[in-house]
Amino acid sequence: MLATNQNYSILIADDDTPAREALRDIVEQEGYRTILASSGVEAVDLIQEVQVHLVLLDMHMPNLTGLETLHLVRQIHTMLPAILVTGDPTETVMRQAHQASVYSVIPKPVNRGMVLYTVMKALTRFYGRLKSGD
Repeated sequence: MLATNQNYSILIADDDTPAREALRDIVEQEGYRTILASSGVEAVDLIQEVQVHLVLLDMHMPNLTGLETLHLVRQIHTMLPAILVTGDPTETVMRQAHQASVYSVIPKPVNRGMVLYTVMKALTRFYGRLKSGD
């Protein structure tokens, strides 16, 4: 499955370096390519420069929240699947995520199995059955 996963690039945007690196380590161990952003602004800039198949966005970042970042990203890449990561999964956040067509919300601290399962399900839903690599 690792060869298959190399076909997918995941943008991880989180202003908390240890959290960003933990997410990177989780998905890279499964063979996914990662692109890291330390802010929503950086994430939007990167989306314009590199091919991204999925975004993992921290909800609470300075300047642009994860949902504000997603709104701007979707102006560039309309159908890009997004997973929101938050230490504060309140009803309001969940409702806003649903309204923004976020695939899923993952609570912090993240669980490796939950992250991998959610990433795999999102990629399968948006890109079809994950096939062996080209």
